[in-house]
Amino acid sequence: MVTTTLKETPLASAHRSLGARMVDFAGWNMPVQYKSIVQEHQACRTKVGLFDVSHMGEFLVTGAQASEFVQYMVANDCNKLSNPDMALYTQFVRPDGSTVDDLIVYRRKSDWLLVVNASNIEKDWNWLKQNVSKFKDVKLEDISEQIGLLALQGPHAVELFAEIVGSHVKDMPSFTYGEGTADGIEVWFGRTGYTGEDGFEIFVKTNKAEALWNLLLQRGKKFNIEPCGLGARDTLRLEAGLPLYGHELDDETSPIEAGLGWSVKPDKGEFLGRDVIISQKKNGLKKQCVCLKADGKALPRQGYEVYAGDEKIGQVTSGSQGIFVGYPIAFAFVPPVHAKVGTQLSIAIRDTKVPATVVKRPFYKREV
Repeated sequence: MVTTTLKETPLASAHRSLGARMVDFAGWNMPVQYKSIVQEHQACRTKVGLFDVSHMGEFLVTGAQASEFVQYMVANDCNKLSNPDMALYTQFVRPDGSTVDDLIVYRRKSDWLLVVNASNIEKDWNWLKQNVSKFKDVKLEDISEQIGLLALQGPHAVELFAEIVGSHVKDMPSFTYGEGTADGIEVWFGRTGYTGEDGFEIFVKTNKAEALWNLLLQRGKKFNIEPCGLGARDTLRLEAGLPLYGHELDDETSPIEAGLGWSVKPDKGEFLGRDVIISQKKNGLKKQCVCLKADGKALPRQGYEVYAGDEKIGQVTSGSQGIFVGYPIAFAFVPPVHAKVGTQLSIAIRDTKVPATVVKRPFYKREV
């Protein structure tokens, strides 16, 4: 019998001391919940939540051709990052149009910071190395093991972070980058997140991660902060209409099929996967990701079959109770003919076909 040792983030002992229920996520021992997924979800929607996302990967790209290399590797247009300290969401795409991973790209003053999914760190790193040879002056560095990453999210996240790092963070637009100190701890941060709420993703050296975690929880008490696990992170991102790699994106799905056409810019010039993406935009898709609002209380789950009348047309990729919106929700892939908003479909949940309606993405959008 082979025993696999799970990797742990710098905050593992802090999670255990808070009574977190730990689970295996992509080879990492991670907190799925502390008190309850519902309580943590609602705290993030109405107050402020703190997440450990230190399992994510971070790569640095430097050199005279760093900008050209990053632009070639991703589907979005990095020329939109016209100045340092800006960020965008994008994907690595293969020449056949399938998705290697989705990621956030930060343009910093002297380098590019790429933040990738925990389950794909090795795959993404190999993909970058495989394609860097045509760019003579590019250096790649994997700093994943040196960095902890915390996500501070919710209506009071900015106010709390401003009290700790400085009021200037209130003026940062969405998808921008900054650096500073939190009670003497050096931090980098992006005004980004994966919950549908305002807030920051905060990078810190691994040996300072627990101190920063404890500082944020202590200073956040007056805002009724809650530590939040992967369970709430998943229900929050689903309500917010955000994809999860391995569910809505994978090795057989293009960003266009996943409903992410807004983040793909074929007119920007050459990049990996461009020809197939242009063809898909011109000639149509074989499948399309839709948002489904289900009737009743039964919950759709990944793998459940989707029907149009008696015809099986697709399956659920992610499903849950919409904790804040108040009804069952799901992502599913269906043929484009069934993808129009308002289309009536059904989801096979146990022995019943539960009515479900195609609705506009996202299920939840915060008031700005």
